[in-house]
Amino acid sequence: MTHIRKLGNPSIIKWVFSHFLENQLQMCSSRIAQMHNPRFYRTKRSAVTGKDSARISHSILKEAQAALFEYLHSTRGIQSMYAENMSKNSPHFLGKLLEKVEIVNDVRRSMSRFLRYHPINEFEPFFESLGLEPWEYTPLLPRDLMFLSDDCLLLENYRVLCECGIERKKIGRIYKKAVQVFQLEFGVLPLKLRAYKELGLSQSFMAKIIVCSPHVLIGDVDMKLIKVSEILRCAGFDYVWIKENLSEESYNWSMMFRVLSFFWEICCRSELHRLISQHPRLLFEGSRDGLLSLITFLLRFGLPMDQISSMFLQFPKIRVSEFVSNFIRCFMFFHEIGMAADAIGKLVCSYPILLGSCKLKKTNSLLTNLNVGKKRLCKYIQENPQELSKWGMGTRVMPLPDSGEDTESQKLKTKFLLDLGYGENPDTMKKAFKVFRGRGGELQERFDSIVNAGLVKEDVSKMVRLTPHILNLSKAVIQSRIDILVNELGFPLSSLILFPAYFTYTTQRVRLRLAMYNWLRDQEKVEPDLALSTLLSCSDKIFMSRYVNSHPCGLQVWQDLKRKIYPG
Repeated sequence: MTHIRKLGNPSIIKWVFSHFLENQLQMCSSRIAQMHNPRFYRTKRSAVTGKDSARISHSILKEAQAALFEYLHSTRGIQSMYAENMSKNSPHFLGKLLEKVEIVNDVRRSMSRFLRYHPINEFEPFFESLGLEPWEYTPLLPRDLMFLSDDCLLLENYRVLCECGIERKKIGRIYKKAVQVFQLEFGVLPLKLRAYKELGLSQSFMAKIIVCSPHVLIGDVDMKLIKVSEILRCAGFDYVWIKENLSEESYNWSMMFRVLSFFWEICCRSELHRLISQHPRLLFEGSRDGLLSLITFLLRFGLPMDQISSMFLQFPKIRVSEFVSNFIRCFMFFHEIGMAADAIGKLVCSYPILLGSCKLKKTNSLLTNLNVGKKRLCKYIQENPQELSKWGMGTRVMPLPDSGEDTESQKLKTKFLLDLGYGENPDTMKKAFKVFRGRGGELQERFDSIVNAGLVKEDVSKMVRLTPHILNLSKAVIQSRIDILVNELGFPLSSLILFPAYFTYTTQRVRLRLAMYNWLRDQEKVEPDLALSTLLSCSDKIFMSRYVNSHPCGLQVWQDLKRKIYPG
């Protein structure tokens, strides 16, 4: 209020206040009007914003395309044909551009005015017009260039490809797969195309080849491509048929040549024609390396060439990659259930189409659903291989019927336990069934292997009753541990009667402790006739303090022995 007081004259003060109030009222009324009808007061707006960029009206789009064409052709000097293709086939770029432009009455004029003062990165609409999405071409944009005229080689090689008959919207794939093609010096690309033409490949055929395999234009002429086309023509296929069966995926012509060479070797000309015409996917699908692996696999299992040829003639109507995956899945399943190698070989050679056609469930799921053990399942598959087709993914697998083997095994197990003296008390027998794992016949076989080593049956029965876990080891493991004890370590067989728990220790533990004991005995640091149980049953801590540390060099010897016995 101080500056008002300085004015002095009350009339002037009154005029100042009235003028101030009038201005405030005008401002308030203007804000209220804008809240109710913002378009009435706004003179500039964007033609498209945010989510509306995907829904540009046809009239706005036409005007925007015309403005972009005029800019690219008239202002930037890009050839009319290229400018038109860029303006008409870059909707994402146009949408982004229209979001930045403030439209005053006329879209075309507003956009032209914007482009006059805001140069664009011309590579963006160019790559989009070649069929690439923004997420595809963004990593390909040159870092230090904005104008197409700065990359003369790109435009020149683009022109040559267009004249070769390749659709513009597919040239982007060529750029993405082999950017080196667009870096070739002037005149090089036409020479490469002429070289293929002189070798018999037509321009339309090469146009299809270049889209799927642009690497044929890098380096020297791809002679494997020439050889593939020659073999196919010898087998009765023309270029039109080959072109129709080519997809737009990448091709490894060297790998395709190897596949064709194999088929040419095992088939006569008529059979090769029948095989490829019936199953072109064997050749033109992108898993020829998997196909070669399958062929090698079958040959290693001994499948004759003529049977491999017959198998491919009966090939199911599924992708080669799926067939190979199913085949490997079946092979791994046989391995996981413990099937013998020769039995697997017979199945592979006799039923290759079956193995490649069914996508098996996982091993654990099948064992659970079939309610069967691995041993019986191996036998069942060998006797009924066609049942595999019923155990695929998405099918309901029913338990196998009772074979009667379980009942017989229970009888043998009961008899075996009764012979050991477990029949006196039902509770004792019940516990014994849980302790002794394996079928009745297997338990008897393991028991006999100890007796046959040279011990009396009664002594073995006492050993088993004292340490029942002995018979949970396989026959091979039992025989191996007896051999180590007697022939390698020099202990008498009778030491097992006093210490049957020897079987439960790993061979590494036994070898390490007895080797250490023998060294200490030679150094006269331990008693010469310690029992086997004394050396093995104590903990590592006690063994170290009681025996290893009894000699100044004991720890070093222990570590050296440990490295030797526990390699890695």
